[in-house]
Amino acid sequence: MYAESTEFVVVVNKNNTINALSKREVIDIYMGRYSTFPDGEISKPLDLPAKSAFKNDFYLKLVNKDEQQINAYWARLLFSGRGKPPTPSASLEDALNKIAASPFAIGYIPLSHVTDTVKVVYTFD
Repeated sequence: MYAESTEFVVVVNKNNTINALSKREVIDIYMGRYSTFPDGEISKPLDLPAKSAFKNDFYLKLVNKDEQQINAYWARLLFSGRGKPPTPSASLEDALNKIAASPFAIGYIPLSHVTDTVKVVYTFD
């Protein structure tokens, strides 16, 4: 698959007014605690495809949970009616296209895939 040292960045549409997010803000958006960016605009988080190395590695870096643990977390929240998981993308390219097309989209991608259609708002240390 992919090397374990994949460097992820969190990106938004290049026209989004947000220029930076803290790790806490990224966690709050991706774990369903907030459905908006810090400025109050709606956020629409995107996930990479299920069972992709990228998705698993992202959540391990973000909240120290693997994809199976994240799926269990969302199953509990969905059952209790307290949240909606990030929208799955069909591929990395699909995620980039959705982010480029929506000022509300937020996603995580390998640093090597950043294009001029997106803006990096968080980089892992």
